[in-house]
Amino acid sequence: MFDSQATVSPALVKAMADTIHHRGPDDEGYYISGPVGLGFRRLSIIDLKSGHQPLSNEDGTLQIIFNGEIYNYLELREFLLSKGHVFKTRTDTEVIVHLYEELGPQCLEKLRGMFGFAIWDEKAKTLFLARDRVGIKPLYYCLTDKALVFASEIKAILADPSIEREIAPEMIDRFLTFLYVPGEETLLKGIRKLPPGHYLLVKDGRPTLRQYWDLQFAQPSRKISLKEAESELLTLLAETVEQHMIADVPVGVLLSGGVDSTGVLSFAVERTQKEISTFTVGFSGGNVADERPYARLAAETFGTRHHEITISPEDFASFMPKYVWHMEEPVCEPPAIAMYYVSKLARKHVTVLLSGEGGDEAFAGYSNYRNLAWLERVKCGLSPMNGVISRGLSLAGSLFHSSRAAKYAPLMNHRFPDYYNGRTSNPYRYTGNGLGGLYSASYAQGIDREHSLEPVRRLQEHVRGQNTLDAMLYIDTKTWLPDDLLIKADKMTMANSIELRVPLLDHRLLEFAASLPSTFKLRGFSTKYILKKTLSRRIPQQILDRKKTGFPVPYESWLRNDLKDLVWNVLTDRETINRGYFSKDAIERLLKADSIDANYSKEIFSLLSLELWQRAFLEGEQVALQ
Repeated sequence: MFDSQATVSPALVKAMADTIHHRGPDDEGYYISGPVGLGFRRLSIIDLKSGHQPLSNEDGTLQIIFNGEIYNYLELREFLLSKGHVFKTRTDTEVIVHLYEELGPQCLEKLRGMFGFAIWDEKAKTLFLARDRVGIKPLYYCLTDKALVFASEIKAILADPSIEREIAPEMIDRFLTFLYVPGEETLLKGIRKLPPGHYLLVKDGRPTLRQYWDLQFAQPSRKISLKEAESELLTLLAETVEQHMIADVPVGVLLSGGVDSTGVLSFAVERTQKEISTFTVGFSGGNVADERPYARLAAETFGTRHHEITISPEDFASFMPKYVWHMEEPVCEPPAIAMYYVSKLARKHVTVLLSGEGGDEAFAGYSNYRNLAWLERVKCGLSPMNGVISRGLSLAGSLFHSSRAAKYAPLMNHRFPDYYNGRTSNPYRYTGNGLGGLYSASYAQGIDREHSLEPVRRLQEHVRGQNTLDAMLYIDTKTWLPDDLLIKADKMTMANSIELRVPLLDHRLLEFAASLPSTFKLRGFSTKYILKKTLSRRIPQQILDRKKTGFPVPYESWLRNDLKDLVWNVLTDRETINRGYFSKDAIERLLKADSIDANYSKEIFSLLSLELWQRAFLEGEQVALQ
């Protein structure tokens, strides 16, 4: 689109769209006009007959392709009708294009939902790309000196032969530091993520990236009683889940057997006259908590049609190439296995799934929040003793083989939030695990640690001065949530042509949670306090009181036993070592050291994912997609 005399190849646009057929098996559509080409694959959810895309405004000067759902589209439609706009469909897509006519980029402030979309303005010769506030839906782009190429998945961009498949070596260290890839960059040079809550406006070949939303933690928190907050939260939850139930296709609920998903189900059954299907997953082999009894309890309590699936080590092994191909970015996220198989089961019954994803980030559900908040209180109250306490924790870690004591010992001598990265309390996880010689000498010499840490360092500065809990929640919402959990959720469900909706990440719900005092979310040793209290009369007590687990996957024992040969063959293979990033001796030491007492399963899974990713996306090895 930078050369006004250039012509986009229709065959190229179709080839790009075909690579993401799984995201939209129901329909396809194209708009080609000189230097502009838009391609779309549709998963039909609303207005099944007339929702064909690309879709235009009344005079055809605006063209939109849109992935996602706008939950307040009926309300916005009434507003736009009052302004004189003429609609030819009843889709949420058409609401966006007319709203853009009215408000331009400010239209984003009115949208309530998940989205990644592009609008071509023929009159102004501008391209407008936008991504939802939290990053529920992905959007990638590559800006070259000749064109802007964008898509919902990286593989569609790579279908353009002009885009080189070149790795950014420095990003390997970022991945192995965090075990996912925070920030705008990907492991492929030139291919970037449009950040959540941002839009990109391109005119005359010049891109302008702007932020339109950020999560604000009130300082000080709003003045509200716990009882008032509970009442407001109850109303907000009911409204949010009701909006997320809007669809012209069957809707189901993904059950983990925990508080969040059961809470979502409790509201969903009140918002429909139709029988709801629920889905959960279990595993054969390995010593992990079984979610299925709690999921069955939730299903029985609310009278759903319940479905289960069991995953074996063989399923895990056969899934790995597909995991890499669909995820597109190396991510240490073994529960993605559960997500893939349970959504595959769900696709036989429904097209839309609701999940409880996001409740932990909104209302402080992880034990990490509780532990680090208490650690900071201890450090403030006993600051002269921090050195002594640190040495004591280190000694306890050595004597009693306590990973928790060893984890928190060094933090006594570091100020918050310098050590907090949103995934682990140690941003130097890889070099801090006793196997710092993993990298080859040549690669280690060229590492720019500040570049690896840059996305989180920037956020750490942003939250400096905020209370500990708010700072952790903000950093996680900006990193761990969009770049790990939501990538997993979107890619694994869309791999099976399922749309996953996450009511607890509605931006109004997030803003409400952020406005509350920290003690409403974390009270004493109780996590997610106000959410549990609000749901206490709605969900079974056994679920309310159970220890948090969340789709536990026995991948640790699988990697050490059933899949040991596969792991050794891939990670010590000549092709792997010849890339020059790792020392073969160090890799072998890592594999030999992995045990119940010295657990390096996350590192091993990450290395395995990284190597399979390189084979799929750099060498273009074909992956059987069944």
